[in-house]
Amino acid sequence: MIAGEDDARRASVLRDALNQHNHRYYVLNQPTIPDAEYDKLFRELQALETQFPSLVTTDSPTQRVGAAPASSLAPAQHRAPMLSLNNAFDDDDIFAFDKRIREALDVAQVDYYCELKFDGLAVNLTYENGMLVCGSTRGDGKTGEDVTANLRTIKSIPLRLAGAIVPDLLEVRGEVLMFKQDFINMNRRQREANEKEFVNPRNAAAGALRQLDSSMTASRPLRFFAYGIGDRVGAEFPTTHDSQLQQLAELALPVNTMGRVCRGADGVLEFYREIGTARATLPYEIDGVVYKVNRVDFQSQLGFVSRAPRFAIAHKFPAEEALTQVLGIDVQVGRTGALTPVARLKPVFVGGVTVTNATLHNEDEVRRKDVRVGDTVTVRRAGDVIPEVVSVLVERRPDDAKEFVMPRNCPVCGSHVTRVEGEAASRCGGGLICSAQRKQAILHFASRRAMDIEGLGDKLVDQLVDGGLINSLADIFALKLDQVAGLERMGDKSAANLLDGINKSKQTTLQRFIYALGIRNVGEATARDLARYFGGLEALLGADLQALQAAPDVGPVVAQAIVDFLVEPHNRNVIDAMRAVGVMWQETEPAIEAGASASASGKTFVLTGTLPNLSRDDAKALIETAGGKVVGSVSKKTDYVVVGEDAGSKLEKANELGIKILDETGLIALLKENEGIE
Repeated sequence: MIAGEDDARRASVLRDALNQHNHRYYVLNQPTIPDAEYDKLFRELQALETQFPSLVTTDSPTQRVGAAPASSLAPAQHRAPMLSLNNAFDDDDIFAFDKRIREALDVAQVDYYCELKFDGLAVNLTYENGMLVCGSTRGDGKTGEDVTANLRTIKSIPLRLAGAIVPDLLEVRGEVLMFKQDFINMNRRQREANEKEFVNPRNAAAGALRQLDSSMTASRPLRFFAYGIGDRVGAEFPTTHDSQLQQLAELALPVNTMGRVCRGADGVLEFYREIGTARATLPYEIDGVVYKVNRVDFQSQLGFVSRAPRFAIAHKFPAEEALTQVLGIDVQVGRTGALTPVARLKPVFVGGVTVTNATLHNEDEVRRKDVRVGDTVTVRRAGDVIPEVVSVLVERRPDDAKEFVMPRNCPVCGSHVTRVEGEAASRCGGGLICSAQRKQAILHFASRRAMDIEGLGDKLVDQLVDGGLINSLADIFALKLDQVAGLERMGDKSAANLLDGINKSKQTTLQRFIYALGIRNVGEATARDLARYFGGLEALLGADLQALQAAPDVGPVVAQAIVDFLVEPHNRNVIDAMRAVGVMWQETEPAIEAGASASASGKTFVLTGTLPNLSRDDAKALIETAGGKVVGSVSKKTDYVVVGEDAGSKLEKANELGIKILDETGLIALLKENEGIE
């Protein structure tokens, strides 16, 4: 048949779109559409090319695998092509696949090896005389990216093969992936370090494997499973796929143990349903299962099509999505005061459970997706992930659909809702009285660098708040021995120790108290600057935006956050209540009036080496009290470098730049000019 103009135009659009998605997925590790949507586009192009062979081009995604290797990594040729797999999406596809296999082989029954389809990154390992000499990504199927140094950092990949009989050359095909719990732990560390979190385990694994610096790869918890052989020289291998995997395991290569041999279409479908049921409990992400004709001679007889083997197929799990209606949009207040719109849904069964709510993330997401009450929406739930609204079917929108409006007041405590320019989240301003934020506020208030109340940890705070013993921060100081001693895992001694710690914390500093209040964007350094600049709490409470921005390093965003916090009468009442029960500190003259030493104020210091009498923290505190600033690296903007024993490269750089060098004695002499330094 001859293709028409519309068919040719559609094929061109599909090729361009799929090639772009391939590049984002395989090269940039930044996919923009779900796998199910990609598969839909791919099948449409495949059907057009089957109907009109003249539409097939050399650059069609149906004629190759993945995408070209990134230019920043050296190319690596595969001895045997690394082909992709054709996909099946329902039982009929599998019965048709099995029928084609049986007819091509002229047999009544076929045994298939069934294995998991990991959601990771396919790699090729080349061993010569048992030693790992090269590791590469799939690339375009013929040429991948040389990531040998990175693969060598993965502890599950043997650098030397074990076993009595080792081939002269062996290409091992497998998958690099990241386990779910490893991914969760890594993202927790990213949060603690205030660094960007990863989207999902697959992207994290792919990004780590394609690092130019292998030390970065080594820091990521990557795993490897072998699932096949590309090429081999110098040793006989078994004649079935399951036996070959056993041989790889005997060579010390990690092989997943959940695969098994199944007979015919009925057997593989039984395996598919078993794995689908267990999917959520697996320690790693999978997006389907793979069936391979088990006999190797049958595999050779069946051969390949342009981009895939005829003897294997991937049976994909259905996308965990469903359509339902938005009955309402509620607002939840999180532990940090962030307001999250949540869609109240007509109950729908998706991802193995009945879903009645789905997150809309924030106000910008509601606007971007244009979600309205009454809309028909696509909802997605994958594993234990919180259900979310993916998209809206605008064509089904009723005439009375209502737009979402973020409330001006917190639905929990009634405090003002604010949103800082440039931030996605709207936040409740009642940090000290909002019950939704209460536990988080208490834990921050009691933390070591704030009020430093030893023993007031997560589990105890849960009991105190849930039991109604603490409703605001001031209630901490009203706790009684019998109240605390009666709690789970608490006795008289533990309770007495806690109350003693609470009582001791009443004697604090203004800097600690300001930081303990948990004002957004006010960290330890800002709290210190505010305490020094204003000298007393009343001056701070009475400051307006202009006065606040006159303090060191306080810009408009921080100043506005302070004003928003202090404008709430509830927050002021809690501060007054804490002062009334005896929380106190030494107030000083404002820095703007007392004047800091011209020698230290506003100067930048770098500390290096071990000082004879002062610890690093002590020296930093003295410098900051005098109005100076301590940074970690030497630059042209550095005023002084304070050196101790075993000073290293920072001293060398200071000498190169002609920066003034101080020892501990010189530092003390410089700071003596400041009031209160002896």
